[in-house]
Amino acid sequence: MKRFSLVAMVAVCSLAYPSTGTAQNPPASVSEVRATTKDPASKKKASKNSAKATVPAPPPAQLFFGTIPVSTHSTEARTLSEKALDDYENVMLDESIALSKQATEKDPQFALGYAIWSFAARRDEPAPAALAKATALAANAPPEEQLLVRWMLATQSSDLLPAISLMNDMLQRFPDNKHVLYLSAEWLYFQQDYDRARKLFEKALQSDPKFPPSLNMLGYAYIETGDPDPAKAKAALQRYAELLPDQPNPHDSLGEILRFSGDDEGSLVEYHKALQISPTFYTSQLGMGETLTLMGKYDEARAEMDKAVAMAPSTRDKLHIEFQKVLVRFWEGKPEEGRKELVALEAKAKDANDGYAQYDIGLGRALLAENTDEELTLLSRLESTFSNPFNAMAEEDRHTALASILREEVRVLSQLGKVEAAQDEIHELETLARETRDTIIEDRYESARGYVLYASGDYAGAADELASDPQNPQVARQSILAYEKLGDKAQAEVDRTRWKYLRADTPQWFLAARAAAK
Repeated sequence: MKRFSLVAMVAVCSLAYPSTGTAQNPPASVSEVRATTKDPASKKKASKNSAKATVPAPPPAQLFFGTIPVSTHSTEARTLSEKALDDYENVMLDESIALSKQATEKDPQFALGYAIWSFAARRDEPAPAALAKATALAANAPPEEQLLVRWMLATQSSDLLPAISLMNDMLQRFPDNKHVLYLSAEWLYFQQDYDRARKLFEKALQSDPKFPPSLNMLGYAYIETGDPDPAKAKAALQRYAELLPDQPNPHDSLGEILRFSGDDEGSLVEYHKALQISPTFYTSQLGMGETLTLMGKYDEARAEMDKAVAMAPSTRDKLHIEFQKVLVRFWEGKPEEGRKELVALEAKAKDANDGYAQYDIGLGRALLAENTDEELTLLSRLESTFSNPFNAMAEEDRHTALASILREEVRVLSQLGKVEAAQDEIHELETLARETRDTIIEDRYESARGYVLYASGDYAGAADELASDPQNPQVARQSILAYEKLGDKAQAEVDRTRWKYLRADTPQWFLAARAAAK
């Protein structure tokens, strides 16, 4: 289990961190920016009688994981924070948030405790109060704690350049710290920079060959690189399961990777194992339903998803599972029923005031519309909803959602041959990308331009721009078509190989797979 937010993070960064390889699809190189971390104590001057002397910085109270100096004098606060970070790395996000909250109760002045709280919460329900508290307290921490805190906070901004710079500084200061290596690699993975992420996950394993979090994420990275290797992905996750025999997540991850690879029977076996260990592990219960959907066992899929809804810990999770259940209607060839159910489910998400669910369901409803006129109408309504701030979604995520909606409008208009009509959305995407400096939005803008260039007959330009979003099945499918138009059969086959590992129970895969089968 990776447990992404509903608005998927899909940025590709060209980073200053030295690497022997390149990112799968890097944009223009980002100049190296170095962020310095200053110790406020070093600025305090001694009395006039000893003007040349400075007051030395006080020694750190304790060492976080035995290596990183931190400010807290509370052993309990440090221990709770260490456990919170352990839980975060092992995808136990709710537990991580709870423990980091407890750490701040033990020491209300502990910046790192608040930073871990906000860092874990960003994956689901952002915690702005914890972020603000960590920001306010960071200056009082030792330089090493400051650096980790500032990086955790910077990753929660749409402007990624400070996070890139601070990550580089962390890796330079702690080159062999498995936690720093893992956190950096995971963040790169969420930016879809799989090659660099893979290298750092592997380096963390060099520091500790029995480090489960890196094995888990390598299982995904090995199959989502430019050259997918399902055998290595499976081997990493099997090793992960051996290290944690009493945990459900290794089997949940194996279930997902095997489904990506087309081994549906093997996927079901692993999900069963996860549920035997933890009968209420709802992501595996949902995974059962999703795999059965792709196997064409639709009644069984719905029954498993009903069980997952009952297990789901939050309204948002329940809405997401109900959405996946509605998608079964389309797979079984009953789109009219599916569209009616989507209308009701979208209204339910609005009543719950959950912007993430509204986006997830609303975009799915538009993509699965009966015709392009209806699709454009629904996309236009979504654009109006997400064009203005509202308290049901964090601003950075709203911007990403809006960019995705605009890109889909461009896709439809371009496929209809209405290239001129798509220019307004292209311009809006360009402005949004420039103002936010968000690489996720830049990718949306570039892939939108790819659709326009393809419709205009510039297949080389289209292939280059469409490469910015290789994890969207529809964009990836369009890239294959561009290379086929260019007569580049070899590259088209490379892209087709990557594309087949995007196999999932989503509207995008449903539509792309159906188009490829024609």
